[in-house]
Amino acid sequence: MVSAIQNRTLPSHVVTNDDASIDSGHNRLLQLGYKQELKRDLSVVSNFALSFSIISVLTGITTLYNTGLNFGGPVSMQYGWFLASAFTMLVALSMAEICSAYPTSGGLYYWSAKLAGPKRAPFASWITGWFNIIGLWAGTTSVDFSLAQLIQVIILLSTGGKNGGGYVASKYVVLAFHGGILLLHGVFVLMILIPSVATERASAKFVFTHFNADNGNEINSRPYMFLLGLLMSQYTLSGYDASAHMTEETKGADRNGPKGIISAVGISIIVGWGYIVGITFAVTDIPYLLSENNDAGGYAIAEIFYQSFKRRYGNGIGGIICLAIVAVAIFFCGMGTITSNSRMAYAFSRDGAMPFSSLWHKVNKQDVPIYAVWLSVFMSFCMALTSLGSIVAFQAMVSIAVIGLYIAYALPIFFRVTLARKHFVAGPFNLGRYGIIIGLVAVIWVVIISILFSLPVSYPITIETLNYTPVALGCFIILVVSYWLISGRHWFKGPITNLEK
Repeated sequence: MVSAIQNRTLPSHVVTNDDASIDSGHNRLLQLGYKQELKRDLSVVSNFALSFSIISVLTGITTLYNTGLNFGGPVSMQYGWFLASAFTMLVALSMAEICSAYPTSGGLYYWSAKLAGPKRAPFASWITGWFNIIGLWAGTTSVDFSLAQLIQVIILLSTGGKNGGGYVASKYVVLAFHGGILLLHGVFVLMILIPSVATERASAKFVFTHFNADNGNEINSRPYMFLLGLLMSQYTLSGYDASAHMTEETKGADRNGPKGIISAVGISIIVGWGYIVGITFAVTDIPYLLSENNDAGGYAIAEIFYQSFKRRYGNGIGGIICLAIVAVAIFFCGMGTITSNSRMAYAFSRDGAMPFSSLWHKVNKQDVPIYAVWLSVFMSFCMALTSLGSIVAFQAMVSIAVIGLYIAYALPIFFRVTLARKHFVAGPFNLGRYGIIIGLVAVIWVVIISILFSLPVSYPITIETLNYTPVALGCFIILVVSYWLISGRHWFKGPITNLEK
């Protein structure tokens, strides 16, 4: 499946460099029309590590474990994980193939421009870029807000728990935590430790066959519950486009960028499943874990950790320490998302697509796009303000992160298998004759989850239970398309070269 393309056909304006000492990623960047502005010093391991930290199985599974328990329980989490993993790997393979051909920080939106053809390039690039950046901002919002919520639960348990007079932080305090986390910016141990410490453990039959249909949401269809439970898995397995956004800082990016994408997804699938299995063996009473009257206030994984140690040792300090380990992992996940966000904003503004573009693509003396970093921090904080009005409205941020990112993933893949089917010139990594079918299946999967995560999650539908995802996405699409029709189409021409600057 991997082959080297010895003779690429390049456009007449392309700058070539025959100096064999130049890094292949640097040389390819020159061929694509960009000068090297960011410091290229990341290895393939560093590139992989960033995507792996953003996928962060501790973050995604811990944050949405309640969702998994609520919609199907162990069956939904176990088998839904493998279902989502299989299709996610197809998306990752297709992205890796395109990344090998176009290793730039712009990533997805640059790919769309090149694959959609000259006439369609500006709009294809525009819509892909905005979906990508809104998905990244929403992802950072959900990651860091989930950490703020976990810190609140750690404080609650450390001060006696909800049933022992512990401190329950207000939504304003949680938002303050979120702002502080943005400003500052162990899995194997946990998957073995928690079920080992627990005095009561679930049976293998429960872990692998029990379906929880008692969710209190008046949803009776088991297949529908199973599909809703996929959100935990699909949310966890996202963010690996970071490897593409970091290619201008990665050595041998045309080879190592694809390796970073595929290895981050592959290893996360294995580790994530181990974490789900390990934690679920400590689940013995699903209704109690989801109850707001337990010591953790309904935060299921926190209650599992806390009670496992409390029942064995008489206190839950060990569980609180485990939660602190998870909090550290989520913190670094948040740092990774900010890094990825800023590189996307840097590249998008370099091509003039964002308001005040000249500011966002400036780099400091350390070759870091510092203004793009603070833009990402600011936008993520603003998105978290929705939590003050309605926690349901904020929860839509999780779905927006998934849908926004995956639509941005799917658009260049769609162009690759349709408009660019005959003229796509592969890089060192390619899928050969399987590229088209893998790409088509990947696009179909993204369409399915985009519809799925916009469906109601509770009945009857009221202003408190409405899934705000389609509303928010609809407003976003109207805004971006209107901006294009009124202004963008007159001046945005897609990715532009900067060798002349």
